[in-house]
Amino acid sequence: MKARYWELSRSARYSLLFALPLLVLYEEFVALLSHGPTGGVRNGADVLLQQAVYAVAGRYEPIVFGVALLGIGGFLVVRDIRAHGRRLRWTTFAFMLIESIALAAAFGTIVGTITANLLHLTRGYLAVPGGAIEHSPLATRVMLSLGAGIYEELLFRVIIAGALDFAAQRLLGWRRWMAGVFAIVVSATVFSACHYIGPYGDPFQVDSFVYRLIGGMAFSALYLTRGFGITAWTHALYDLLVLAL
Repeated sequence: MKARYWELSRSARYSLLFALPLLVLYEEFVALLSHGPTGGVRNGADVLLQQAVYAVAGRYEPIVFGVALLGIGGFLVVRDIRAHGRRLRWTTFAFMLIESIALAAAFGTIVGTITANLLHLTRGYLAVPGGAIEHSPLATRVMLSLGAGIYEELLFRVIIAGALDFAAQRLLGWRRWMAGVFAIVVSATVFSACHYIGPYGDPFQVDSFVYRLIGGMAFSALYLTRGFGITAWTHALYDLLVLAL
């Protein structure tokens, strides 16, 4: 049963469908907040992805981006369902949510403890001081937390870590564990650095950079072992936990 759950929860049909509610919730928040004082604010990774698509599609970017995101995801889900049967186990989704909640709670302690030990801090390091976003309305920060689960995992884990892992194995001929370590470290470094870019970027601090570096490594390792869905939910719940505390 344990081996079966491990396999199912990583599959495209379960992983992507499990992540879909996060995407819907994030976009609903964006729409509801579009006319508020922080209207137009979106998760940074979301903006980077849309800008990349805009460079190719121009004014058709919203359509192309939406079709690509939902189209590719839908294709992968349908293909996986056809290959393994149409029946979905709702208990698997329930266990995936429980696992994500447990991981989100554990990551706060683990990442904070590692950071504190590396930097010889006298206290646990859970919350990171933010920039302009720290003073945004609560609803905006909830929206950004949900967006982090979807778009930061899509950009930094699926695209960057996934591409690096693939290239290291297939093009460089590295062993699987070597490619994984390389992908984890590089993608986590990029992930941490991107938090200090743009008008809503945080002021650079060594401790917050290291904190996010360790967190990025944890999320990249989780993605390579447990897939997109669980990693997306773990990240979103972790950010919401930090926000609550």
